This record gives sequence, C-alpha cells and structure tokens, in this order.
Amino acid sequence: MTRTMFGRPLPGVAFDVAVSAVVALIGLAGAVNLPGGWAGALVCVGMAVALLFRRGHPGAVTVVVAALGLVQVIAQWGPLPFDIAILIALYSVVKYGERLRDGVLAGAVAAVGAVLAAVQTPGVLIWWVTALWYALVTGAVWLVALNVRTHRLYVLSLEERATTLEREREAESRAAVAEERTRIARELHDVVAHSMAVMIVQADGARFMLDRDPAQARTAVKVVADTGRAALEEMRRLVGVLRDAGPSGGDALAVAADPEHRRLVLAELPDLLARFGDAGLYIRSTVTGEPPALPPGLELTVYRVVQEALTNALKHAGVDAAVEVTLAYTTEAVEVRVRDDGRGRPLVSPAPSGGHGLLGMRERVTVYDGSLTAGPRPAGGWQVQVRLPLPSDPATEVIAA
Repeated sequence: MTRTMFGRPLPGVAFDVAVSAVVALIGLAGAVNLPGGWAGALVCVGMAVALLFRRGHPGAVTVVVAALGLVQVIAQWGPLPFDIAILIALYSVVKYGERLRDGVLAGAVAAVGAVLAAVQTPGVLIWWVTALWYALVTGAVWLVALNVRTHRLYVLSLEERATTLEREREAESRAAVAEERTRIARELHDVVAHSMAVMIVQADGARFMLDRDPAQARTAVKVVADTGRAALEEMRRLVGVLRDAGPSGGDALAVAADPEHRRLVLAELPDLLARFGDAGLYIRSTVTGEPPALPPGLELTVYRVVQEALTNALKHAGVDAAVEVTLAYTTEAVEVRVRDDGRGRPLVSPAPSGGHGLLGMRERVTVYDGSLTAGPRPAGGWQVQVRLPLPSDPATEVIAA
C-alpha cells in the first residue's frame, strides 16, 4: 500500500521537494555573483516554493512562475540559471493540466518570454539566433510534456476501462445470480403446488374410502407419502443450491454447474405420468416424430407444461378422469397437447388453486417465443395446447425463469 502525505503519494511529494530544493539552491548559490543579488535569490525562492504545488495546481503555479519571470525581465537581470523553474512549470501545466488549452497558452507565454530573454542576453550572437535557441529548448520541453501527457491519459483511460469492465462483470454476475434464484423460486413453486395438489386429492380420497375400501385408502395414503418424499427431496436440492450460493450471491455459473442442481428432462416424463396415474388419472400418452436434441431449458419447459396440465386435470376433472397427453416433434417445433374428458369422480373437497398455473405456463412458453391455448372442449373437459419453436442453433440454451 503506497504511503501518502498531504493526500498525495509520498514518492511524488519527495520528488517535488527535491526539485524545488535544487532550484532554490541554484538561486541562493549565485545570490552574490549573479545579477539581481539577493533580490534575484528571493525571486528564485518564490519560484521554488511554487513548484511544490505543480502537480495539484499546475495552472496556478505557472501563473506565479511567469509573474516572477516578468519581474526578472522588468528588472533587466537577463536569463539566469534558476529560470529552469519556468521550463519545469511549463512541463507541469502541459502534463497535469485538466485542459490542454492551458498548456497551449503557457507555451505561447513561454515563447514571448524566450524572445524577451534573448533580447537581454549579452553576447556576440544576434538576438534572433538566441531567441531561436530558447524557442527550440522551450518547444522541446513542451513536446516532451505533451507526449507524457498523452501516455498518462492513455494509461488512465485503460485503468478506467478496466474498472468499468470489472463493475460490468460484477453487475452481470449479480444479474445472473438473481436470474438463477428466480428460476429456482419458480421451480420451488412448481414442486410445492403440484405435489401438494396431488397429496390433497389423495388424502381426501383416503378419508372418503377409509371405511368403504380400506385397501384403496391405503393405496391413496401410500401415494401421499411417496409424493411428499419426492417433493421434499427436490425442495432440499433446490434450497441447498440457494444456501451454497452464500450471502453474497455466489457465482451463478458455479450454481448452474452444480451436479446436484440437475434440471428435469423429458426422459423423466414417463415417471411423471406414472405418478399421476397412481394419483387416479387414466393417462394415455402418444409421441409422434423423432425427438431432437433440445436445450435443457426447453426440455424443462415441456416437462413443466405437462405437469401443470395434469395437475389441473386432477384438481378440476377429478379422480378417474381420462387424460390424453400428446407430444409431436417436427423439424420446426415441438407441440404439446394435454386434454381430459372432464368425467372424473368429484373430489371430496376442492383442492385449493394457486391461481398462477396458466400464467406460469404462458410465461415459460413466451421465453421461447411459443404459443399457448387453453380452454374447455366442445365434447367436455379441458385442453391445453402448446407450440414451442425449435432454436436455430441447438447449442443455444435459454433457461425459463
């Protein structure tokens, strides 16, 4: 960690103090022999003190140094060794100035000062040759400062860009974690809503058949227990993912790659149909076409649509209702149709509805630009039909939140 002094890095402060000390020593050492004497030395010390602030206030420092140089010109002392402070101030305003315009203005003033210094320079050379020499030196310092300024601003822009990219990565990571948590919350809703609907139906049936048909009541209770265990296991897995993410949200990619965080696939669809068959529905399933390789998110959407439609059939059509589940695969889309005859045995008490089944299905289907139609059939019962276009790139994966 870099140590600071007066809010600035310590190495920079030490360097500026050294530069100012050298300028001051040059003026004090020549106070006796150089023109101006001790008055010139005071001008030199003023310049040296001003240079201490050249990084933080380069414009003000340049004005002070130029004013002291003007005093030197008015006093007709001629160019002196400590005038190197003028070049240092010029370099500083070009390098550290907020606007390059200040550096250009300082360069123009320095050019005028070079002409005035040349006029007052004793020697055999004509004044314009000396002025040209001073201008070349001043111009070289100005160009070096401009090059350093350009490099400095380039480095600062790279640092700012790196900081911006880091913030964007953090924002994307937080958004991915939030999206993953939303998806998990949706999965928890599906697990609880569908499993509890089956358990309530079977529990009511067991209560109704307890005295009339104990064997069937025991079967219903077994279905309740099996459904509860499966739901609890899936809930534990999903909640475990949330806990593994940690208080800060964790890494969404690590969450998605967690081997325990498996997504339901269509290979598990027969088990789903079997569970609803055990719950009392007469299910006939049909698959047409060759199943293509689907993205995991699209498979999950198909699975949840079938699960939601069967849950609604069990709750509203009743036990012993006949349900037809059809999956049709084409080269352009996968189509799902679930319809019941509405002729099941009425439930002892209606199962409570979450009120978001169709909305949830429609939201999942919309993610993949699909279409959903649901409504009563003319012959009785209910029908849900979904069409999901296949992605042009099979490797493209979208997760329905």
